[in-house]
Formats: sequence, structure tokens, C-alpha cells
Amino acid sequence: MSGFMQTMVERAARAPKRIALPEAVSEPVLKLAEAMVAAGVATPVLVGAKNEVQSKIVAAGVEAEGFDYFDITDEDLLEKFVQDYLSRFDNFSPKALRRRIADPLLCAMLLAKAGVVDGVAAGKELSTGEVVAAAMQIVGLASGVESPSGLGIADIPGFDGPEGSMLALADCAITAQPSAEELAGIAIASADTVSTLLGWEPRVALLAFSTCGSAEHESLDVVRRAVELVHEQRPDIACDGEFQLDAAIVPAAAAHKVSRESDVAGRANVLVFPNLHAGNIGVKLVQIFGGANAYGPVLQGFAAPVCDFSRSAPLEEMLGNVAMLVVRAASAGEGE
Repeated sequence: MSGFMQTMVERAARAPKRIALPEAVSEPVLKLAEAMVAAGVATPVLVGAKNEVQSKIVAAGVEAEGFDYFDITDEDLLEKFVQDYLSRFDNFSPKALRRRIADPLLCAMLLAKAGVVDGVAAGKELSTGEVVAAAMQIVGLASGVESPSGLGIADIPGFDGPEGSMLALADCAITAQPSAEELAGIAIASADTVSTLLGWEPRVALLAFSTCGSAEHESLDVVRRAVELVHEQRPDIACDGEFQLDAAIVPAAAAHKVSRESDVAGRANVLVFPNLHAGNIGVKLVQIFGGANAYGPVLQGFAAPVCDFSRSAPLEEMLGNVAMLVVRAASAGEGE
């Protein structure tokens, strides 16, 4: 496990949380649950038909001590949850709520919304689209956020920035062509994520093919308006742009290209791409040509912590992702 992920595991173990695992009949997920308990990062709450889940546990040879369950076949449990949920929320009828509880993924999101668990971790068997859609349907977005997004954390050999070799990159996973409002929300969510996870003082650069008006195009208007919206909505966040990449992270280039005062130019630690094309390509460029280790993407912008695994993720990577989820959940709890 990398030093970064080990640090996340150690931080999570200091304030473990309850994390719902809706893919509870998947052997890799059961091994993850075992690892979560062994590392002390969280109590895994296995969501599904308990008899089927326990049968899979035996078949996988997994040690189940420390596991908790939400049995979607237990009528007494379901009735109590339905009554408790409907006493606090009115977004579903009793019939619609029961229908959703029957689906482990939707059920896990309902548990998070209701505060029965502190977060949801999924994606080993399910696609990112399925996880995001379920979170959108049940959990919803955090206040002031227009769309969910994915933040990647890159550890780039040879890069010497304000956080050493590390940079945060968004959106690398979800929103294809964000509006100015969505782009501003991505910038705000990214700043909050790096502050929580990494303890950085975020300096957010909104990237483009132009620096401070060096070119004109309608797509640049979106980026410029997004910067204005961040300043209006969250004046506490250091956010600037539009910047070309070199103006954002290379001090000499910033000194040449940015004539006005900027707390971000040449010193950015969070890079926000103008669209998903750029984000996806950018992450892969630093991985392939820069030899970077990339962690995440960390799903952000939801009203409760949600984590999406890569379907090819090995056990250590999934455990690290859960640890990051727990750290975020602990921070959210402190803010209440």
C-alpha cells in the first residue's frame, strides 16, 4: 500500500464509521469487509438477503466477526425502517420506499440518507453510472452543488509544487460538459474535499486554453463565469482563472502570463478541467507519461459520503478508498 493510502487508513482508524456495502454477495467485497474490520477503519454493513450473504461468506472463507447486516428480507426490520424514514422524509410513498429497499444499492443509499450508516461504498460489480444514479435518486446533492463530480489525487514523480509531488484534479469522472454553475460547484466541492482529506489550503485554478483573456471563445465565457460564481458563493476559497496549465502550476509562466495579483497563479494545488474530455485525458497523460500514481476518483458533491470503486480495483485500493470515505464522513460529522 502506498504511503498516501496508508496515511488514509491510519486516519480512518482513529474515527471509524459504519459503511454500507450493497454488493454483499461479491467475494472481493466480502474480503474488503474483512480487511475493513482488520484495519479498524469501519464497521461494514452488508446490505442484502442475510441468508444469501452469509452463505457467500462461508464459501469465500471470510472471517465475519465485526460485520453488521441490513437484511432486506426481514419484515420486522423493514417495517421499522419504513416507519422511521417516513417520519423524517416525505420523498417516497410507503409502497415506493419498500420497492427501493428491495434493491441493495438503493437500500444502502436510503440507509445513508437516514443516518443509519455514515457512507456507501460500491462499484466493484456495479458501474459508476449505476452508483451515481442511485446516489442522485436517494441521497441527492449537497447544498449549492449543481452536479456530482469526481476528484483524482495524483502523485507525480519529479513534480515540485506547493504540495510536493501531489496535485488534485477534477472533474475526471462524471460531468461531460459542465455549465458555469456546475463548474463552480465542482471547484467548490474539490476545494472542500482536499481540505478534508489532505489538510491543504486549497488554491483552485480553472483551466482553459487561454490565460486571463489571451483568447476569446464562447467556451471561455463558461470558465470565466464559473470563477465569478465561486467568488460569490464561497469567497473563502482561493480560486482563479481562466488559466492555461503552465500559468496555473509553473511560477515562472505565471509571472510572465498573469499580470494581476493572484493567490493561485503558479501555485495551484487543485486543477479544475473545463470538461470531462480534458479531465479524462489529463489524468491519463500524467499517469502514462509522468508515471503518476492516481488515487480515486473521489465522488463528491453528494449530501452524504459515497465511494465508487473501479471494477478492476485490487483489495488494497478498495480499502484505501473506504478509508478516504471514512475520513470524509468523520469530517462531515464534526461539522454538524
